[in-house]
Amino acid sequence: MLSKLIAAFLIAAAGWAGVVTDVRAALAQNNLPLANALVARYRAQYGVTPEMLEALSWLGRGALAANQLDQADAFAKQTQALAIEQLKKRPLDAEPHLPLALGAAIEVQGQVLSERGERSQAIAYFRQELAVYRATSMRARIQKDLNLLDLEGKLAPALDRREFLGPRPPSLVALRGKPVLLFFWAHWCPDCKAEEPILARIAKEYAAKGLVIIAPTQRYGYVARGEDAGPAEELKYIEAIRGEYYADLLSAPAPVSEENFKNYGASTTPTLVLIDRRGIVRLYHPGAMTLDELRAALNRLG
Repeated sequence: MLSKLIAAFLIAAAGWAGVVTDVRAALAQNNLPLANALVARYRAQYGVTPEMLEALSWLGRGALAANQLDQADAFAKQTQALAIEQLKKRPLDAEPHLPLALGAAIEVQGQVLSERGERSQAIAYFRQELAVYRATSMRARIQKDLNLLDLEGKLAPALDRREFLGPRPPSLVALRGKPVLLFFWAHWCPDCKAEEPILARIAKEYAAKGLVIIAPTQRYGYVARGEDAGPAEELKYIEAIRGEYYADLLSAPAPVSEENFKNYGASTTPTLVLIDRRGIVRLYHPGAMTLDELRAALNRLG
């Protein structure tokens, strides 16, 4: 009885408190049927909205996490079809929900292909979608999905080094013969700050092997408390954050470029990329890593 009351409450609250939040809460409890009911109830009341589409995209992610591949693919395809209909009436990046929904739908469809053992088809699919949405906010996310399947073992993309904080960044070509660890971080990112002492330890332990750490970052258009900021003001803020939270990494060059994040698909921060002495990517890892995980990756380089 209690679970039914909770379900009824969540369904009633979906349109008021936020359908995306409620769907994610249901999925966190591994309750895909409830999450599906929440989306259906919201759609019946409010129609197809960007919020509804983002919530629907979470059903695809939830089904994929539960290894229900057919259902995940169906949810993702439905999300994409409805999102494309919305694009006939509004720009993709007019608000955040629609690109999040469409990006997730593309991500899930490619991951379903990969999980089915169709890796080459997944790579081709992500390349196709990247060509379509290259000029949008979804570029970095789709590039991340493609990189997860296809970057390791390939030559590392060059870095845009025109603007930077700290020492002038060397080119990756100039660093051939040394292992390189790229640490993509954002001024607002708590997980990035938590990674700092781990990277500081790694820098000391592997200095004798010539390890070079480069810490790319970018502007996001705002500073503390989400206040809008111009480029110069935000750069000054990034520099202050760097000094306060990354004091042990101040010797690491910090290129400031949105293009680096797009090329490396760093839509998740931190993103860590390990490049060997020949300039080949040996590790591509969106998200934080532990000290032991990084040690193991570096030790594999020899």
